[in-house]
Formats: sequence, C-alpha cells, structure tokens
Amino acid sequence: MKLRSYVCALTLVVMAAAAMAQTPNAGQRALEEAKKYSGQTLNITWPAGVGALDAKAYTVPIWEKATGVKVNVIETPIADMFAKVTAEHRARTGAFDVVSIVPSWLADMAIAGVIEPLDPFVKKFGFAQELQGLEPAYRDNQMRWDGKIYGIPDDGDLLVLYYRKDLFADPANRSEFRAKYGYDLAPPKTWEQFADIGNFFTAKFAPNIYGAGMIRRGTLLQYFFQERFRNAGGRYFDPQAMKATVNGDIGLKVLTGMMNDQKFMPPGSQDWGIPESLNGWLSGKLAMTLWWPPVGRWSEGLQAGEKSMAFVPKSQIAGKVGYALPPGGRPELALGWSLAVASTSKKKELAYLFIQFVNSEQTSIHRVQLPYSLRDPFRASHYTSPEYRKLWPTAGDYLDILKQGANTGLIDLSIRNTFQYEEALARALQRASAGENPKTCLDDLAREWDAITERTGVKEQREAYRVWASNPNAYPH
Repeated sequence: MKLRSYVCALTLVVMAAAAMAQTPNAGQRALEEAKKYSGQTLNITWPAGVGALDAKAYTVPIWEKATGVKVNVIETPIADMFAKVTAEHRARTGAFDVVSIVPSWLADMAIAGVIEPLDPFVKKFGFAQELQGLEPAYRDNQMRWDGKIYGIPDDGDLLVLYYRKDLFADPANRSEFRAKYGYDLAPPKTWEQFADIGNFFTAKFAPNIYGAGMIRRGTLLQYFFQERFRNAGGRYFDPQAMKATVNGDIGLKVLTGMMNDQKFMPPGSQDWGIPESLNGWLSGKLAMTLWWPPVGRWSEGLQAGEKSMAFVPKSQIAGKVGYALPPGGRPELALGWSLAVASTSKKKELAYLFIQFVNSEQTSIHRVQLPYSLRDPFRASHYTSPEYRKLWPTAGDYLDILKQGANTGLIDLSIRNTFQYEEALARALQRASAGENPKTCLDDLAREWDAITERTGVKEQREAYRVWASNPNAYPH
C-alpha cells in the first residue's frame, strides 16, 4: 500500500473521531489536548535512516496538521543513541523532549533519572485502558521500573525463524532427509535439528542454496547469543556474588555451536551484516534464516516501489516463506523500541501527548503496516487486524507466530549499565566469529563483565539483577 492511502485512512479516522459526541479515544484525545500548545516545537530522537521514515513521513505530518505543534526529528544512529541521550541529560540542556530508547536501557535510564515517570500523564489523559491492550510481554516487561511507567512500547521486536516452505515440502527432500536423519523434515525445534537441516540442504544444493545464513557481524549478533544461551539453561550471573557465569559449560556449548553452524552457511557469511543477510535470504539462496519481523513483509515484496526501501533487494521468494519460532521455542524479544519523555524537557506534558498519539490503538495499527516502517505489532489488536491479515495470503500465519513469540519471548538483559555489558558481549562474539577460541573469548568476557559490575557497585547491581530476573520473560521456567 502507498503512503497516500495510509495518510488518507488515518485522517478519516481522526476526522470521524472528532465528530463523535462520545468520549474520544486515546489517540484523538491526545490530539485535542495538544492543540493548546499550537505553535510550539517538540524535539524527538529517532533511529537514523529508514528507522526514522515512520515518524517523518507518516505520524509527524498527521500530528502537525491536527495540532499545530511542530516536530523536529533528530535522527541518531542506534549505536550512538544511548550515549547521546545520557550525555544531554548530564549537560541538562533540555535539548530533547521525546527520546527513543531500547527497552533494555530503561532500567539504567530510570535509575539515573534520564527519563520521566509517566504515570501521572497516563492517568490524566486516560491512556491506562488502552495500555492494557498491549501484548503482555511488552506491557509487563518493557514499560516499568520499580513499579513506575517510564517508557511506552513502540515496537514488537522478536527473532523469527523464516524457512522455505517449498524446499521443506518437496517430496524428494523429505524422503532423503528422513533416510539420513531418522525424523521428518520440518522447522527445527532444537539447535541440533537446525544443524541437521542446514547441513542437509547445503550438501544437496550448494552453491545455489545453503542451509542457513544470518547476521554474524556487529552489535546485533549478541541478541542471537542471548536467546540461545538462555534457552539452553544459561544464567548471566550468580545471583548472590554477581560473578559472571556466561563463560560456563552452557555458554561454551552455545558459542561453539554457533561457530560450528558457520560450516553449512555461505562462504564469507561470518562477516554478514544487515545488507548481506537480507540479500542472501531474499535472493533465494538460503533455506532458513533468523531475522526480525520486517523480513516477513519484505519477503512478500510489500516494500516494492518504495524509493526509501531501495536497500532491501527485490524478493525472489514471495509465496514460498513459512514462519516458526526459533529452536528452543522462546525467541529473543530482541532490541525493540519504546518512547519516553526526557526528564530535562521543558515540555513534558506535550511530549507525553505525542507519545500517546503515536502509540494509541487508533494510530499504531496503521504504523505497523507501513511498508517502510520498522515498527512491528505490539498490541493485541495488531495481531487480529482484518486489514493486516489480508496484506498477503499467509499474513495470518505470520501474525500468529509473532503473537505466539511475544507470549513466550525472552526479554533482553536490563540492569545498571546494560549498554556496557552488551558492548562487551558483542566484542567477544565478534572475536569468536573471526576465528578466536570460544573459551578464551568467553573467559575474557566474564572478566570484563565482572569489572563492569565492580565499577557499578555489586550491591546495587545485585538488586537490579534481582528485579530483572524476577520478570517471567527473563528466563525460561
């Protein structure tokens, strides 16, 4: 669907809501309340590049037209977002009003006072009921710290297993696989099955098709490890001494397995980032991949014709893609985004109203369907939307897996100085991908994590870890 059709659709919704004599919904109420600030300007941080298109091309124009409040979108690379927002807080310039944050940073930013508690605004502007419509994993795990609301979930990220239905359903492939491995060819439930299937397809079809391929470079790799580590029974720390346990037997088995999987992946794929992994999958050269939800839409070519999406190759696999939970059945709710109000903002109420508008049920249902948006379903109504479920023939299956994954998903580690732990983990994994001994990499990682904990304060970090680990989506039970 084109941008104009979405803008027209939501404009009609806003106009209809304004004409109703009944109590307005949360999105419309936010627009009405914001009109008293007409002529002012909000500064909001947003992920740079395509990540900012949703705001710049869709929600901001609607907001500005309806309220008279201008919005300055400050595009910031994801890797720089945490440092930029916290540095501004220390400088107390009041330069930001709305800040985009990764949910794993919420605890750190709330403890440091970087972001504002939102409960008074939620109550004042009647958003509590609509917040109950958020999928529980996002509502209960990514919104609060110490019982207070600090961030409103804005994105339902999780890792999904995508597989080629045509290859898995082929009678010859099924017969040969069962003869070799003794069980039916189907989406893998374990990482051992993932390796069997990957080796099978590579042995049969390489170099035209390889068993699997995925991101193996940069900071995103750590999310794949976090998921696999916890599904295998791993725990990050000893809860009493707060010594890192990531380098134990489970961590070593998981990292060694990740490195062994590289043997059935395309040559050079140990250096794949986002562009290379997208090209490998969408070109039809992979039987399986793990990626975030946008790949489900892009696999069907929904972004075709959007100039802003030129970085996504044209799909050669439309109609051939199946969706499943990753091996282990507890996908990482990896990365994601929430919106928060900067505590140094001089326009806190207005900043909050913008957040309520963009995350209202009324607005968000359209945002998560935009072909160029990197925002994915996070409300119960998103998964059941008749409009969304008709976007392509198997969209219903896709949405069902996203909902199932949200129900069982594992939240990212979120304690004090989380960003430092994540950076250290990413460096260790990168070293292993480059060929260093996995045990050495993990031992070095554990020492670095212990040093971060000591600098942070063992007692304070123990309490932060206890709070995080008490969440039902922190570890499998």
